[in-house]
Amino acid sequence: MSSATEYEDKTVTRGELKYQGKAKQVYFTDNPTILWVHYMDQATALNGKVHENIPEKGQLNSAISHILFEHLTRQGIENHYLSSVSETDELDLALDILPIEVVTRNYASGHFVSKFNATPMQKLTPVVQEFYYKSDELDDPFMNDSQILALGFATLSELTKLRSYAQEVNQALTEIFDEININLVDFKLEYGRDSEGKLILADELSPDNMRLVDQKTGKSLDKDVFRKHAGDVTVGYRDVLSRLENLEK
Repeated sequence: MSSATEYEDKTVTRGELKYQGKAKQVYFTDNPTILWVHYMDQATALNGKVHENIPEKGQLNSAISHILFEHLTRQGIENHYLSSVSETDELDLALDILPIEVVTRNYASGHFVSKFNATPMQKLTPVVQEFYYKSDELDDPFMNDSQILALGFATLSELTKLRSYAQEVNQALTEIFDEININLVDFKLEYGRDSEGKLILADELSPDNMRLVDQKTGKSLDKDVFRKHAGDVTVGYRDVLSRLENLEK
């Protein structure tokens, strides 16, 4: 891993580790507004209780995430991604991350099916939006609006914006995946406040935090393959990356 890179004609130097998540390491830099993020070759399930080292996974997630963040930028959707440093590293805008996971569901899948006895891959109309408290220790419990407001995790105005912003991201991602014959089943987003208090999309956009299904075969192209012990998870990730790269040519 390199320790310095150029961004906007200035050298940015990687500093101490800020924290390590389930699949990424986040470092401070000598610029307080910029973070250095490294994607690891690690897959986890059950909120980190199950984990495994998977070669190339970090590189694949990084490449997919870069393409999708750049696509959102072209669509006018602000996000924290600044630039790529290497095949596994990037520079991101430093944000005060909300302890809220914003989940969007276009089709019934995962625990939504078991919780409501829904038909797998049933198209959901209207699209379902859910909030979860970001806590591995508590297994990311569901949160409603009043709970979020009472605990001070977000304001009413911010909740309205989170729903609206997630809808915009959903439309942009659904369209690009539809172009490569993939259904965006559901996905998780995280947001943070910048220095002026503005909400900005953060985290990553990869098969680690979204369910992707081939429109023709119904084959999973995401981390569900790892969760269900259904084969080599990187096969689907490579497929997704290849389709996105071909779309850009």
